[in-house]
Amino acid sequence: MIKLLKRLKMAEWVQVFASLIFIVAQVWLDLRLPDYMSEITKLTQIPGGEIADIWRAGAKMLICALGSVVSATAVGFFAARIAASFSQRIRSLLFSKVDSFSMEEINRFSTDSLITRSTNDITQVQMLITMGLQMLIKAPIMAAWAITKIAGKGYAWTVETGITVGIMVAVIGTVMMFIMPKFKKMQVLTDNLNRVTRENLTGLRVVRAYNAENFQEEKFEEANEELTATQLYTNRGMAIMQPIMGALMSGLSLTIYWTGAYFINGAQAMDRLTLFSNMVVFSSYAVQVIMSFMMMVMIFILLPRAAVSAKRINEVLETKPAIIDGHKENGEKELEGTVEFKNVSFRYPGAADYILENVSFSGGKGETVAFIGSTGSGKSTLISLIPRFYDATDGEILVDGVNVKDYTQEALHNKIGYVPQKAVMFRGTVSSNVAFGDNGKEKPLPEEIHSAVRTAQGSEFVEKMEKQYDSEIAQGGTNISGGQKQRLAIARAVSRKPEIYIFDDSFSALDYKTDRVLRTALKKESKGATSLIVAQRIGTIMDADQIIVLDEGKVVGKGTHRELLQTCEVYKEIAMSQLSQEELIS
Repeated sequence: MIKLLKRLKMAEWVQVFASLIFIVAQVWLDLRLPDYMSEITKLTQIPGGEIADIWRAGAKMLICALGSVVSATAVGFFAARIAASFSQRIRSLLFSKVDSFSMEEINRFSTDSLITRSTNDITQVQMLITMGLQMLIKAPIMAAWAITKIAGKGYAWTVETGITVGIMVAVIGTVMMFIMPKFKKMQVLTDNLNRVTRENLTGLRVVRAYNAENFQEEKFEEANEELTATQLYTNRGMAIMQPIMGALMSGLSLTIYWTGAYFINGAQAMDRLTLFSNMVVFSSYAVQVIMSFMMMVMIFILLPRAAVSAKRINEVLETKPAIIDGHKENGEKELEGTVEFKNVSFRYPGAADYILENVSFSGGKGETVAFIGSTGSGKSTLISLIPRFYDATDGEILVDGVNVKDYTQEALHNKIGYVPQKAVMFRGTVSSNVAFGDNGKEKPLPEEIHSAVRTAQGSEFVEKMEKQYDSEIAQGGTNISGGQKQRLAIARAVSRKPEIYIFDDSFSALDYKTDRVLRTALKKESKGATSLIVAQRIGTIMDADQIIVLDEGKVVGKGTHRELLQTCEVYKEIAMSQLSQEELIS
């Protein structure tokens, strides 16, 4: 928690200091009230006491009470302001940090956990700051000040107050010992509940198609009940404290008055007034001491969970990204558009086996290099190494003659037009999705966006939409079909005018006719750019300048379509399973 709070800015520390001043003022004013009460008690007991003096003391009490209210309001204002601005900044830091993560870090934390850390965990910290400034600082100041006020006013009463405080500490310590471990578990269970909910929402079509609603509901109920049971356990522990605190506070007041009555009864007539006044004052201050401990109990309710949340937030903020920027902005001019793999091997972090082993090939400017192989052969993994979604474990990947690790990530990505296997759409319009991102150039003009959509064979359906290129696209593209999303994703890559196109099985959602027409248009549009295509269809890659055949992460064939039919058995088997003999040789 302290590590996280070090991120408070100077302006926020100034507000903390201002809050501290108002807290001290509030405590001083609150602790003045018993003194005036004692004065009024004496005035009412002294024969011939002036009513004006009683009114004067009462007015001072009222002023102190109003001053305490103003001070409390000021502290609440500063606390809310500090907590809100701090939470806003931490959310921004978390978002930026997660944005810099490679897939390795994303997979390590999990998407569901990162969402919880950016929302629920920050809320826990925000609540602690808001309540902490008002109570955590105030409580010890008030307790210490009140104790100094009652010191020497009655040995027996002091012992009674000390015993009550000791019982309180013992109760708080015992309860916290049992419930502390549950707070950490609660955040993990919140992650799990988010995971189950997100899984159900994203896979809703499959759930309905397989009549799995009951199964998903049972899974959700299990996660929900486990979280609820843990929350109830912690709440029961905290609920025990409140009545115990109340009983101790009432019991202390009763004990002080009972002891006071005993002393007053045995005292001389002249001493009884002083004893009675001391008893009233001591009782008020003792209640302030107990109230201080009750405030600390409330903080103890928030502190364990907030501490766990702060630790989880720090884990994200202190994670060093595995992908580190290089310093180069450009490659070698004469090698522009080239891609070369030199003995590249890759295994996922923590995995024992290599996914790719000793892969070597090169693609020249303007060439089309295709990758094919059975499912799980490493095709998508291979091309994900070029934009550095992961870094190669061994070997080198060169773009424009420069190792990709030597580029800044921004410069490297500016060279690439990437179309993922699963098309991703963002909430906005057709135009905003096609012109998405920044490639270091000016934003594409409307006519360039239209041209890119035409190249991707999307103009037919876009121009039938109500607002055409200004038509709304829902989050995830849920209001358009899979093939339409795929074509807009391709248009997005085309509009960047990159040196290198990467198509990760990006034509699978298209019919054969659209696939063929689109590739013809792409070849014309992307003339001079290098194209890297992962595909399952032989028909998509037959015309490629070079085809790389992968099998279990190894290159088992390299060449043109006709060459591979003669030299590579794996390629021939794939080709014959998809095309007739006539189509193969055409």
